[in-house]
Amino acid sequence: MSHVVVVTGMSGAGRSTALHVLEDLGFYCIDNIPPTLANSVLELAEASAEGERERVDRLGLGVDVRTVAFLQGAEASISGLRDAGHELDVLFLDASDEVLVRRYSETRRPHPLAPGGDVQAAIALERERLSGLRTIATRVIDTSDLNVHDLKRVVVDELARGGEGRRMVVRVVSFGFKYGLPIDADLVFDLRYLPNPHFVPELRPKTGREPEVSSYVLERPATQELLGDLMQFFEHTLPRYEKEGKAYLTVAIGCTGGKHRSVAVSEELGKRLKGDWEVVVHHRDADRSRPR
Repeated sequence: MSHVVVVTGMSGAGRSTALHVLEDLGFYCIDNIPPTLANSVLELAEASAEGERERVDRLGLGVDVRTVAFLQGAEASISGLRDAGHELDVLFLDASDEVLVRRYSETRRPHPLAPGGDVQAAIALERERLSGLRTIATRVIDTSDLNVHDLKRVVVDELARGGEGRRMVVRVVSFGFKYGLPIDADLVFDLRYLPNPHFVPELRPKTGREPEVSSYVLERPATQELLGDLMQFFEHTLPRYEKEGKAYLTVAIGCTGGKHRSVAVSEELGKRLKGDWEVVVHHRDADRSRPR
């Protein structure tokens, strides 16, 4: 059986870059393929392996909104590859509307759903048409803050985890509500009710990674109660997410600016979860307002 990686997502989010990474990793890639033809492609690949031809057992398929006439039933067609025994990864690349609009403005390329028209309306329509594919994704990758090299690293890291016995990765992401929710968040927790170090003059310029701020946040009874409740919740839910086949679970921890409370709690959660899970802690907004 083959390892199939389906790369889909929003136009301008980096799908072409991800396909190039797959090619560099030895995948035979086909872009803009109608999802209903995926199984036929695999059958042809297996047939071509007969005789002296080299077997094609690593296949990358690019699916985007340009295949709009074939998107109906796309989720079932792609999920059917796993049912047929193939190892299947579905990467959905996303980015904020603001970033997508800016990228199209900088490249001056027309959006496939709005050649010369309203890009924002086209993005909204594209999100609606691709919503089904997003729900079956094994990994949603938010490229809003990623450059080309960062995206290549993320794709390589994701595929390097392939094989038997791989464990779900828990991504703990701190963020500020004032900057918007992380696109790839699976679970969101709001910490804005905790005492805010922002109003302590000597703590305001620091972040939750620094001991003074961390102690201020973590030593509060309300924070200790929250951490206990979260760990009890994760003990119950994380094994079930993994059992359902989820490769990555993104836990978003938010406060007002994403600088103090969410950072301190995310760091502590990461430490407590690392004994049982593969954990990555990322602070999206912690350094946005740091003095330069």
